[in-house]
Amino acid sequence: MIAGRSSAGFRPQRSGRRFSPPAKPHVKGLVKAEINVTPLVDVVLVLLIIFMLVTPMIAKGVDVQLPVTSHHSKKNDDNRDIVVSITRDGTVYVGADRTTIEKLGDAVAQEKRRYPSKGVFLKADERLDYGQARRAMDAIHGAGIEDVQLGTDEAASGTAPGAAH
Repeated sequence: MIAGRSSAGFRPQRSGRRFSPPAKPHVKGLVKAEINVTPLVDVVLVLLIIFMLVTPMIAKGVDVQLPVTSHHSKKNDDNRDIVVSITRDGTVYVGADRTTIEKLGDAVAQEKRRYPSKGVFLKADERLDYGQARRAMDAIHGAGIEDVQLGTDEAASGTAPGAAH
């Protein structure tokens, strides 16, 4: 015991430093086990951009100039339709797959068997001969599909259908 002090009130002096474990010696050539997420983020962003660019092309089928109407019911594109497109020159597509008017019924029937809940959406170019569009509708009906939706574009306000635009 120290003279004049009791052991109950004795506290050792603290230095201003906090306790830290002793540093591990660095061994030369030892690999640190840290995860570098930068390459992962780069890959994920590239994949996201690719999907953003490709998805609209898959859902829409082939681009055609649709006839313009002033009154039609709007339907949101929910990717729940089998899209049949007929271009100006009469080329027929089911989705993005090219086919002929003679094989159209079989192609639509095959898609309908694969996706029974999907409807059929016909997009025919406005410059196409009406007889060609009618033959496509007959082929679709021949495949056993009763409900076919026809695609049109809405006329801009103040623009009459058939007017030059």
